[in-house]
Amino acid sequence: MSVLDRTVHPTTRTGRTGATGSPGPTVTRVRRARRAPIRRRRAVVAALSLVLVLIFAARVLLGDFTFTIPDFFRILFGAEIPGASYILMETKLPRAVLAVLVGLAFGVGGAIFQTTLRNPLASPDIIGVSVGASAAAVFTIVTLGLDGPAVSVAAVAGAIGIAVLVRMVAGPSTGYRLVLVGVGLAAALQSVIQYLFTRADEYDAQLVLRWLTGSVSGAAWPTIRLLALLLLALLPAMFWLSRSLRVTELGEETARGLGVPRSRTDALLLLAVVLTACGVAAAGPVAFVAFLAGPIARALNGGRSTLVGAGLTGAIIVVGADYIADYLLADINFPVGVVTGALGAPFLLWLLASGRTGRRAE
Repeated sequence: MSVLDRTVHPTTRTGRTGATGSPGPTVTRVRRARRAPIRRRRAVVAALSLVLVLIFAARVLLGDFTFTIPDFFRILFGAEIPGASYILMETKLPRAVLAVLVGLAFGVGGAIFQTTLRNPLASPDIIGVSVGASAAAVFTIVTLGLDGPAVSVAAVAGAIGIAVLVRMVAGPSTGYRLVLVGVGLAAALQSVIQYLFTRADEYDAQLVLRWLTGSVSGAAWPTIRLLALLLLALLPAMFWLSRSLRVTELGEETARGLGVPRSRTDALLLLAVVLTACGVAAAGPVAFVAFLAGPIARALNGGRSTLVGAGLTGAIIVVGADYIADYLLADINFPVGVVTGALGAPFLLWLLASGRTGRRAE
């Protein structure tokens, strides 16, 4: 036997490859480390999906008028039960479905804003996107005297317009400057909304107040179908563009150095604006859902961003808050935005007090 035949390859000693060709301990540890975040993300998504199903079932089946599971499926597949069929198909079910869709839109849109801009304050609620949609909708209701689809179209246009304006004024900055510009423009738009509110007649004032608070109580199947189609068109494109989101979190200069152009980030942010605007157009600016969903999903996922988790968290928040708003107090039905606002305000104060408003100063 030659010397070469008797020599053991170094990789069998270092553990990179075993004597039989199987992976050594080093390779195994690396693979486990890479698989752990994937397993955790899948577990988080599965757990959030289960929670959403349970809360959705509670919203539809329980309450003032309860349904059994067999009756629910009988009505869903066309059976007519006097009284029960109308309550389920025209009140409870559309309200729950709209809450899920709106929560998905706000959750994914808010997570993209916060992750791309690397600041938990950079949500559509804080930087003026939702307020821009609200201002345009209120102007359409009060000044133009329009209602229905025209208000929704105006809300989408207002959200896109204010997002473009914030980007232009803030310049290339993606840090505190952009957030501050958004907060300033949002304050100005709030003044416009208050002025228009004082000019509204009694009927328009009630409509504006209900719209500004955020509510899914007026859910209608045509609105749900349109929002569902928009989500089916927007979400795949957003998930495709978000493949480089982990790189974008490292900073704009680092992302460009690694081959992620700024145009890709801007396109993703624009789609997030449109997605948020669609949610606002369908249910009004439901407060703080986009602000809460991303950080909660991120914490559950061990500090890593997850758009699917953020969307599911947003849906859970809206469906659960709507159930609480409907049955927390007897004979009083709150808009869902009242409950989400009560949840989001303390969270915002905690972020400011703890100094967790950005990954780094700019």
